[in-house]
Amino acid sequence: MDRSAGNARPLGGPWPLVAALAAALFTALAVLLATRGWAPFPFERAAVDWSVAHRPYPARSAAVALTRLGSGPVPYLLALTAGAVTFRAAAVPRGRRRAALQLTAPVLWLIAGQLVRLGVMHACARPRPPQTDWATDASGFSFPSGHSFTSALSAGLLALAVARAHPAAAREATAGAVLFTVAIGLSRVYLGVHWPLDVLGGWLLALWWLAVGAVVLRPLQRAAPPVAAPPMAAPEPGGR
Repeated sequence: MDRSAGNARPLGGPWPLVAALAAALFTALAVLLATRGWAPFPFERAAVDWSVAHRPYPARSAAVALTRLGSGPVPYLLALTAGAVTFRAAAVPRGRRRAALQLTAPVLWLIAGQLVRLGVMHACARPRPPQTDWATDASGFSFPSGHSFTSALSAGLLALAVARAHPAAAREATAGAVLFTVAIGLSRVYLGVHWPLDVLGGWLLALWWLAVGAVVLRPLQRAAPPVAAPPMAAPEPGGR
């Protein structure tokens, strides 16, 4: 009996469970907000009020500069870097089509996620905080936060690619992704353009889409096995 079969990891590892859990939590959050007519909870109103009252010019300028990293070209550069990491580390032989797919798959997954997020956002149609509280420009509905979703997904794609290509760097890559994601999300509340649960919703939706992508993109992200040392030549009979 092959013992390795009993120790085999399930297909996709823990990611299907992560996807199911994230989807369940996001759905529960959306239903909870919908039962309130999408109105903010008192703690959400208090968080935005505190932010409005604590915005000295240097902090506001720093938050605006930080929040811009969560949209525009930066997330797509992170996703493209994830593709480059996958391309360099892939073990399977590749032609031009496969190489192009390895390079662009994270960007395409990010774009697909944006379409999903926009659909969910318009379906929920939660109003943003009052415009008088804003310290930067914003557009569209409030839930889930687009910047929070985009930053979490793009940083997560890069961390996933690094972890699979270079397992020794997995912890550092994950820590960097979490720090980047949290900073962007908090900046949205601090600038008064999102309620706190909008940010949480963006993170949960991004985690779900990242977990689905971890399974879908896995065949492209197999790292090359370590190169084995050549076997030592056997000594010739009678040799010295």
